[in-house]
Amino acid sequence: MARQAEAVTEIGLLIYPGCQLAAIYGLTDLFRIAGEWTGDAAIFIRVSHWQPTGEDVECVWDSHPGAPHRLSHVIAPPSIVMPEHMAPVPAAARWLRNRHTEGTVLCSVCAGAFVLAETGLIDGRRATTHWAFAEQLARRYPAVRLAAEHLVLDDGDILTAGGILAWADLGLTLVERLLGPATMLATARFLLVDPPRSSQRPFASFVPHLDHGDDAVRRAQHHIHAHSSEHLSMSDLHVIAGMTERTFLRRFTAACGHRPNEYLQQVRISKAREALERTLVPVDRIAWDIGYSDPAAFRKLFQRLTGITPAAYRQRFGISAAE
Repeated sequence: MARQAEAVTEIGLLIYPGCQLAAIYGLTDLFRIAGEWTGDAAIFIRVSHWQPTGEDVECVWDSHPGAPHRLSHVIAPPSIVMPEHMAPVPAAARWLRNRHTEGTVLCSVCAGAFVLAETGLIDGRRATTHWAFAEQLARRYPAVRLAAEHLVLDDGDILTAGGILAWADLGLTLVERLLGPATMLATARFLLVDPPRSSQRPFASFVPHLDHGDDAVRRAQHHIHAHSSEHLSMSDLHVIAGMTERTFLRRFTAACGHRPNEYLQQVRISKAREALERTLVPVDRIAWDIGYSDPAAFRKLFQRLTGITPAAYRQRFGISAAE
């Protein structure tokens, strides 16, 4: 008996005024093609389109209508309107904040970062956008830590991509995360596009689970991602979650698959790997920047979690290795 088709996830695409419809339909096609290359006809990515209508945001198209919506990711696409002419859409910002609170990973491409910045959720956090719009983003949203040198910036619960056609890089990054590297590479080959370089890593990337349904734990996760370089104690986190330390430890571990300290280590090492790949910043400075005052302890932890030293990792995957 044939197995019933089942969506592995649902990705929502936000159609805001002046957005690039080519990205909306291109991403829709990319995720459909990825489903066809899984080798399992019963697996697919559900895609839905969402549009602000007055004070609300409504679903205007659904690849697989019928089942209740449960968005794992929402993408704000590029804009074909220059940022200085992009008007804020309060309904969209409110809707994005609500989805993020529920555990949805928020993503933006190019000038879509301006839409994402309206939520306030990337204040104090790194984000990228099109290089030509970087100065305007920094001026309009000074609390955002601009990192326009990056093509795709993965901050766990927030992903931003730069470049008007970087929707393909973001889409393939999500395909790898959701359907695996083999399906991502098959999709890229079929589309005749280069896969994101990060997809070639032989080491498993840390993928945080945010859709577990425990709102209190998710508040603590969001705090970890936003403040991972700072000193974070168990008391800080269980107060944010609003529960006793013992209850918090139990619920956090059950929801995330890691104890809080282990989760923080994974977040920090993910940031260290990115810095080693994309910059020439000294290893000791990277350790300090991500929250470790003891470089030796950082090196030991990095090797334990990745199986390779920071220096060897940079030699193999850093920018000099790609030249």
